[in-house]
Parts: sequence; structure tokens; C-alpha cells
Amino acid sequence: MCAATLGITMTDRNTLYRSVLYMPGSKVRALEKATTLDVDALIFDLEDAVSPDEKLLARDLVCDAVKGGGYGRRAVVIRVNGLDSEWGLDDLAAACAVAPDAILIPKVNTADDLKQVEKLMKAFGASDKTRIWAMMETPLGILNAQEIATATPMLEAFVMGTNDLVKELFAAHTPDRAPVMTSLSLCLLAARAYGLICVDGVFNAFKDDEGLRLACQQGRDMGFDGKTLIHPAQLAVTNEVFAPSPEDIALAQTYVDAFNEAKANGEGVAVVNGKIVENLHVETAQKLLGKAAAIASVTEN
Repeated sequence: MCAATLGITMTDRNTLYRSVLYMPGSKVRALEKATTLDVDALIFDLEDAVSPDEKLLARDLVCDAVKGGGYGRRAVVIRVNGLDSEWGLDDLAAACAVAPDAILIPKVNTADDLKQVEKLMKAFGASDKTRIWAMMETPLGILNAQEIATATPMLEAFVMGTNDLVKELFAAHTPDRAPVMTSLSLCLLAARAYGLICVDGVFNAFKDDEGLRLACQQGRDMGFDGKTLIHPAQLAVTNEVFAPSPEDIALAQTYVDAFNEAKANGEGVAVVNGKIVENLHVETAQKLLGKAAAIASVTEN
């Protein structure tokens, strides 16, 4: 189904963040493979996925890869080391120089953390297109989610760091994620209040497709834009779950058509399958159709 069929005005590729894949910055093959994957966004990692003795190599490899391009519609994000580490400032300067779509800052605790990043990025001559993404993975960061969300107009996204968060809370990984549900909800609320992208945390068992599906369904139903992933094998399930189903698309179009017909007849609500359809339902339906159109465009190209 094409965008024209759905009657939706297309926006750019940044409307899709179903799948956001971490790629280790020190692995040349991973950086090359990323150009072929069906993924919405790539996070080239200089932090957790890279050992201390490979940090400098990873920085050079990632910056060369970003500068070389070839990633097509995929958003390209560089996760730097913390600014309090021996690599952080140089990572940030190097990342700014190659103009990725965003730079992901780990362990953001306060709004001042991002204000400092904003000043440094401007001093390093960052491109106007390069946004800030914030890892939300500490108790203090979660408690300050609203203030962090308003720290700088350069901020575009929250990325949930659930592994670090579980560790910091002295909690446990459970299938229902009850130990981190409050944290997930607070960040999602802040993101939605201030118009940010919000991406769910990783699912660690990359060979457990059913567990991944359940985790994706939970995140989707909560309202997350997509999910961060640790392995390309997780892409197919994640892209499927975070995409509207054909049944969802058909019902959304029915809502829009019925409401438009009701308005043309001077009525404020419509009835579909015995249910009232008001303006708020139509707005939700139009958003779903927009996402479907964006996915259809990606598939066709």
C-alpha cells in the first residue's frame, strides 16, 4: 500500500524509530553490515560495547564510517563515552566533526549535563542537523526526566538504558519489567509532554524471539516509538510489532472516513461498529496511518 493510497502527507525518515540497533564501534564488519540492514536507526557505540584498549580505534572507525556515508534512510547516531571519562570530550569533538544525525550522551543525570553538552557541541562546530539523544539509565536521571526534557532545543530523544537502570536500582530483570515500569513511564510521560522521541530499552536474550515479541508488544502498547536492539537477529520481530497491522490500518481508515462523513452531515461524532468515534480517535487514527505510510514508503524504496 502506497502513501498516496492512504492519503497521508509523507514526512522524512525520522518519523520511524521502530528499530534502533546498537553496533560496536570497534568492529569493521559490523559498521559495514549496517549499510544493508532493515533498521530505522543505528547507534554506533563508543561506550559500553568497546573495551578500553579499543576506544581510540573505535572512534576513528566510527567517524570514518559516518563520514563515508552509505547508510541511506537510516538515522545514524554516535554514542560517546561519558564526558567525565578520559575519552568523552575527544569523542564528542570527533563526533561533531562528522555530523551524524545525533550524538547519544550516556548516563544523563540532570538538565545541566545536557546544557554543558550543548555548549561543547556549539564550540566544536556541530552541524545544525546533529541533535542530542539522552540515555535515561540512572535513578537521578529518571527523577529529573521532566527537567532534562526541557534542557535544550537540541534534544531530540530519550533512550531507555534498562540494563544500567536495573543495576543501579539493585533490582532484577523480570519478564513483566515491573521493577523498571515506574522509570519507563516517567520518561515516556516527559518525552510526550515535550515532543521527544522515546525508545524502549534492550531485550538481552537475542535468540528468544517469543520473549522479544512480548517485550516489544509491551513497549508498543505503553507508547514507545520503538526499541533499542543488541543484535540484527532482533530486527524482523521488532519492525513487525512496531508497525500497524493491516487490520489496524483498515480500521483507522474507516474511522477517518466515517468521521469525515459525519462532519459533512453537520455531526460532531461518528459511529463505527457500535462505537463512538470522536476527534481524538481520528487524531490517533491519522497518526497510525501516517506511520503506515512511512513504512510503506521505506518498503517500496
